[in-house]
Amino acid sequence: IAAGVTHAITAACTQGNLSDCSCDKEKQGFHGHADGWKWGGCSADIHHGLGFSKVFMDAREIKHSARTLMNLHNNEVGRKVMRLECKCHGVSGSCTTRTCWMTLPKFRELGYILKDKYSHAVHVEPVKATRHKRPTFLKIKKPYSYRKPMDTDLVYIEKSPSYCEADPVTGSVGTQGRVCNKTLMHHPNGCELMCCGRGYNTHQYSRVWQCHCKFFWCCYVKCNTCSERTEVYTCK
Repeated sequence: IAAGVTHAITAACTQGNLSDCSCDKEKQGFHGHADGWKWGGCSADIHHGLGFSKVFMDAREIKHSARTLMNLHNNEVGRKVMRLECKCHGVSGSCTTRTCWMTLPKFRELGYILKDKYSHAVHVEPVKATRHKRPTFLKIKKPYSYRKPMDTDLVYIEKSPSYCEADPVTGSVGTQGRVCNKTLMHHPNGCELMCCGRGYNTHQYSRVWQCHCKFFWCCYVKCNTCSERTEVYTCK
């Protein structure tokens, strides 16, 4: 969300949809003469977007808790993925003879980066101050280690519950008895993943239906009877 707010505000500033911001004034003028190109156009004011996102997203994190530290850390990680790309006028988009300006990449590209960080998130735990007994910073959850997570790592303090087994506390009904697909190996609906390594049962049954129906004048319909044997797989 922090990355989304930054992206949206920065884009709105560039498009002139907000009254308190516009283009990046630091990029206005002529620079980079030695490189053969100059700053021009309307460069995205990423600094305004970052500042707004920090005030907007971090304002609600007022409690002195481990979850607050986690949220503040992850908000900053989301803002750090924001980057600008240089767009140019010139032959095939080259920056040799024309003007260049900074613009935002598509948010889907940033989403891919965040998704990758989510898949490699770091398990952390709070370290409390001895005087106030309040969480002061987060460290990687390893015994005899006080190493802090990197500024670019998403972090979590509680592991996600296992949805493989039924658990009324979390609302999970488990996957026992769920229909799965035997042919899909690594798909979420595949038996290998959905059954959580417990294996699956194979059920065979015959399906009968009327087929190849034909209308005869006048006036009745004659059908053949078709049948097939099918298999259904359910998790153990």
